[in-house]
Amino acid sequence: MLTIAPDIEVLARFGRALADPIRCRLLLALREAPAYPSDLADALEISRTRLSNHLACLRDCGLVVAVPDGRRTRYELADERLGHALDDLRTAVVAVEADRTCADADEKGCC
Repeated sequence: MLTIAPDIEVLARFGRALADPIRCRLLLALREAPAYPSDLADALEISRTRLSNHLACLRDCGLVVAVPDGRRTRYELADERLGHALDDLRTAVVAVEADRTCADADEKGCC
């Protein structure tokens, strides 16, 4: 059981980052390879302003880092283990989704 405040805060930050579909798409894109904001905005089909706000959130959560590259800035996952964690989490959620045991899950909004 998690009772240490820093552990709980880390998980809460991770959850906050994953709470938005655009941030999830950003993390998955950066899992594949580091990228520049303009390329990410084009790939996700969002404005650069909107992308900037989401990247700031992910930086604040400690999940991505900005790496200066000449006159540009490249973004990448803060740690390669985050890519593995995203894969594990996605796989686990898909497995749980496929194995719902509650017959009323859709009606109750649970499981």
